[in-house]
Amino acid sequence: MEDPYVDNQSRVAYAAPTQTEEVPRLIPTQPLTAPHQALPGQMQTPSKMPPVYPRRSNGALIALSLVLMVVLGVGLFAGWQFGRTSTSNGGVFPSGTGPQSTVPSLTGNNIQAVREAVIAKVRPSVVEVNVTTQQGGALGSGVIIDGRGYIVTNNHVVSGAQSMNVTLFDGTNLPAQLVGTDSADDLAVVKITPPSKGLTVATLGDSSKLQVGEDVLAIGNPLGITQTVTNGIISALGRNVSEGQGGATIPNAIQTDAAINPGNSGGALVDMQGNLIGIPTLTAIDPEFNTPASGVGFAIPSNRVASVGPQIIASGSVTHTGRAALGVSVTTVDANLASQDNLSVDHGALIASVSPNGAAATAGLQAGDVIVQFDSKPVTDTQSLGDAIANHNPGDTVTVNVVRGTQQLTINVKLGELQAGN
Repeated sequence: MEDPYVDNQSRVAYAAPTQTEEVPRLIPTQPLTAPHQALPGQMQTPSKMPPVYPRRSNGALIALSLVLMVVLGVGLFAGWQFGRTSTSNGGVFPSGTGPQSTVPSLTGNNIQAVREAVIAKVRPSVVEVNVTTQQGGALGSGVIIDGRGYIVTNNHVVSGAQSMNVTLFDGTNLPAQLVGTDSADDLAVVKITPPSKGLTVATLGDSSKLQVGEDVLAIGNPLGITQTVTNGIISALGRNVSEGQGGATIPNAIQTDAAINPGNSGGALVDMQGNLIGIPTLTAIDPEFNTPASGVGFAIPSNRVASVGPQIIASGSVTHTGRAALGVSVTTVDANLASQDNLSVDHGALIASVSPNGAAATAGLQAGDVIVQFDSKPVTDTQSLGDAIANHNPGDTVTVNVVRGTQQLTINVKLGELQAGN
């Protein structure tokens, strides 16, 4: 199934597998397009429509054309391919039994001491994840979230793993097993047998309380250089970012300028109280120069980990996604489509089909309707509709403005829940 929030300009670039180079190099690929995208709960249907966002010339504003690039475990920026080709955690997971550190309260003149205390507290809970795949070896990072030996990382770090092991903060190397994955959120959980000395578990923070401008630290294993710390701020909140066609979409992602490099993927983004508030996952590239965009990285919010992590630990999969679903398949309306289908508007999201018994069908939306407004937000294309839906929860009732023929209708829709695996 296709995720609804795919950025039609997204590209994925991969490091060239080599035995001699230690630093991956970028191999540019052609833009991936998803001109016809399905919203939650509906299969994608074929379409020959052009991309939502047309390719821009080199003179276009770079700010409008940054493309997100997944930091793959076998690619660039947070997973790295090589070889042949606290005592409290928010009450969600059992605490660890390893040594714990405390963080002093931040005052006007102790920022250095606080930063050092945060690092001392968090680093023992951050691990290096090494996997063996058919293409060779890959590494990323992970965070211990459960004293029984459960570690959260990115799904793309462990994807295709034939075997894996984890290196703890003190250098102890242990075999690891995959517990389960959540490909829709690019999350995975692996397990190790805790050593006799116990494990230090990360303190899980509440990502809903974050503020733009707040200081953060990123801790991981960039380029295989273990336990590296970078610092920055929260640059933006509530980003809905896509890993490209067929990849995950991260709702409400945290944007940060803390450096995220190959090997950081699956590591820890923490606040200045030492709370895990995100999992670094994505970075951006400048399409004009095909080079990394400095200081534009994205992390999965910790509240998403708190939601899906216990489900994976309990059953090996996610049973309740917690994502809102409209239950339609849509395509972007532009002047060409409006002329071709004799539509009365030249923008919006055209409903191609409605999922039986879904939220849209129950409310009375029909194939052929053009959604032009969702919960008071203008809808100009499938991307803007997807972003609007991502800001809601299952069960929310929203107003949807549609054009049906020459009629303008306002319909109240109670949103459903995206089914796991969609």
